[in-house]
Amino acid sequence: MKPEQILQYAYDKATATLKKSAIEDAAIRERVDYICRCMSNRAGVRLLMSCLLAKLDSPSVDPRKPYTEIGGKGCFSGRTYDERYITAFINEHRLPVNPTTAFLTPVLRNINRPLTTKVELVGRPRDLYQKTLQLLEDVAKNRIGADQLLVEVVRILLVLRDEKLARMASLIEALKHAEDALPLSTEAIVLLIGQHLACRNASRLPVLVVAAAYQVAGPRLAEWVLPLNSHNAADLQTGAIGDVEICLVGEDAIVTAYEMKMKRITREDIDVAVMKIAKAPKRIHNYLFVTTDTIDPLIAEYAASFYEETGGTEIALLDCIGFLRHFLHLFHRARVDYLNAYQKLVLDEPDSAVSQTLKEAFLALRQVAESGE
Repeated sequence: MKPEQILQYAYDKATATLKKSAIEDAAIRERVDYICRCMSNRAGVRLLMSCLLAKLDSPSVDPRKPYTEIGGKGCFSGRTYDERYITAFINEHRLPVNPTTAFLTPVLRNINRPLTTKVELVGRPRDLYQKTLQLLEDVAKNRIGADQLLVEVVRILLVLRDEKLARMASLIEALKHAEDALPLSTEAIVLLIGQHLACRNASRLPVLVVAAAYQVAGPRLAEWVLPLNSHNAADLQTGAIGDVEICLVGEDAIVTAYEMKMKRITREDIDVAVMKIAKAPKRIHNYLFVTTDTIDPLIAEYAASFYEETGGTEIALLDCIGFLRHFLHLFHRARVDYLNAYQKLVLDEPDSAVSQTLKEAFLALRQVAESGE
């Protein structure tokens, strides 16, 4: 069978045995369950799937040798299997796994020796890597078949996917019961989104706060927002000027750029912005920093000093909640449209940018706010 057919077989088998594991060894069953359910680090499950697929595609390979740099008998390119086959498979079936390869994560990059249980991979959680290496060894030592283990991985991921979808459907359904109630006030919406921003690992959310504003107000302003870049993509890679980029309707030249910070803005941040402005193909009217931290008046003054030097680009520092509050009062009649746009952006983001926990947290917070409790 070709790799695609192997994955389809694993999917069909996992679907048929969804409710119960077929692995009898309790220790192996515990290890694979831990790896699949470790939401703080999804590299382990992609590494495991890639190595198992390679073993099934070519039985002569050693699943502990997913690097061609190792050389010799049994080695293979785990990254090739990961990117060429696993990515398409997880996207097709919406499996709760990171959308990018595991082999470019710092822990798994540039390795030139077999991944035996004697190797100490420095990453967190430590148990994730130990258990993953142990499973690869279990397959190499014929303690369990690669086919059986791959089916189990897919089975657990399908269970997680269905649990996630059921929770989301339940939370969204609960919101529908409040549709006939009095719409949330501007200040209630500000409080709700402020609570969401205060959650852990929320660095992507300020981008969505601003993007939602332009989705709602853009037609009124004759402006539109460019598609958002990936959360982890560096500006140097994408050629982006800001996290949110605004153009005039009918044009593709950026007139306003927003850069989001979950920390204080520094002089170095301003200097980098000035370099971006200088390299822009056309003059940018506004380069705006939006921060969830406090704003230093001296830094704000420093930013404003570049107006003439940049040929008319205004650089300014905005408080995220202050921006949101002013926008919602200015477009008061569109405040519910804004809230719905923000919710859609949050839910549409990949879990690697906005975690499932953050998505569920927003829906739960909104439900509480709209119920008046």
